[in-house]
Amino acid sequence: MIIFVVVFLLFSVGYRTIELKKQSNALMEKEATLERRILEEEKKAEELAALEKYMKTKKFIEETAKEKLGLVYPNEILIEPSNK
Repeated sequence: MIIFVVVFLLFSVGYRTIELKKQSNALMEKEATLERRILEEEKKAEELAALEKYMKTKKFIEETAKEKLGLVYPNEILIEPSNK
C-alpha cells in the first residue's frame, strides 16, 4: 500500500512538473512577444516625438501653407506649368 501511494505521488509530481514547464514556456514566449511590441511602440513614440518637433518649426508651417492652402509670400512669384 505504501509503495502504491509513493508511486502515485511520483506520477502526480511528474505530471505537475510537465504542466508547469509547458506553462513556463508559453509565458516566456508571451514575454518575448510583449518585449518586441514594447520596442516597436517605443520606436513609434520616438518617431512621433520627432514629427511633433518638426511640426512646430517654421519650415513645416510654410510648406503646409503653400501645399494645402496655396498661400505665398507677398513678393513671391509662382510659375505654373502650362497644360498642353
